[in-house]
Amino acid sequence: MNLSNEDIQEILQILDASSFDELHLKTDQFSLTLRRSAGGGWTASSQVLSDPTLVQPPPAAARDTAAIARETAQAATSGEGLIEVRTHLPGTFYRAPRPGAAPFVEVGSQVQEDTVVCIVETMKLMNSIHAGARGTVAEICLENAQFIEKDTVLMRIKPEDS
Repeated sequence: MNLSNEDIQEILQILDASSFDELHLKTDQFSLTLRRSAGGGWTASSQVLSDPTLVQPPPAAARDTAAIARETAQAATSGEGLIEVRTHLPGTFYRAPRPGAAPFVEVGSQVQEDTVVCIVETMKLMNSIHAGARGTVAEICLENAQFIEKDTVLMRIKPEDS
């Protein structure tokens, strides 16, 4: 089950407009219960039922994400000729797909435009960030699990000589 930010916002709007006081949602990966509090807001309790998995976007969405990364990278070349990989949304920066796993890339790693270099977690959704350029990772600018704002420079890539 893949939920986008828009899906979650729509669910919350439906709940706010309803007379329901509780919602139970259960999938193979998690169980979620939302309860309306006395103040009208919602409280949540959840339980992970299995190890979360990184869901890769479908091929068309991957091309769109890679295209966005390429456009961002092309527009963000630093003064040293390095291409800056930036995030298009705020969240938590993760270098690896899950705790204890090897990082997506290290300094010195060769990358292509569509190489996933990290993920940004926003509202419990994992968003893959693509390199957007061919070259070598020259610098990783953040620590793992660091909160970031939109347009934060995540890493710099030395472009491949054409």
